Amino acid sequence: MLYQEITDKILSSFYTVYNTLGYGFLERVYENSLEIELKTHGLDCFKQVSIPVLYNDIVVGNYFADLTVNNKVIIEIKAADCLCKEHEIQLLNYLKATNFEVGLLLNFGKKPEFKRKIFSNSNK
Repeated sequence: MLYQEITDKILSSFYTVYNTLGYGFLERVYENSLEIELKTHGLDCFKQVSIPVLYNDIVVGNYFADLTVNNKVIIEIKAADCLCKEHEIQLLNYLKATNFEVGLLLNFGKKPEFKRKIFSNSNK
């Protein structure tokens, strides 16, 4: 799998944060905690990275990635009862609009959930 070593560390960190904090906090709390945990695993992690969205080579908006890791993986954080198709489509659109190829959707809901999405740059 593309960037498996990185995504394995991210998922391990996700479960560590979930098992420590549990369910019921705002997304920002999980984002801040996950950033700390990722950095303890030696990953380069940045919060709220502004990524321009282009349409016909014109900037039409900015997406703010919850977290980016090693400039290779976008993380979208949710604190919802469960993941829904719209969350997955949102992440897939972010991958389509950027040079990132791998995205993780992490849900700190009633039960921990994640989805891994890939959109190859060769398809953009």
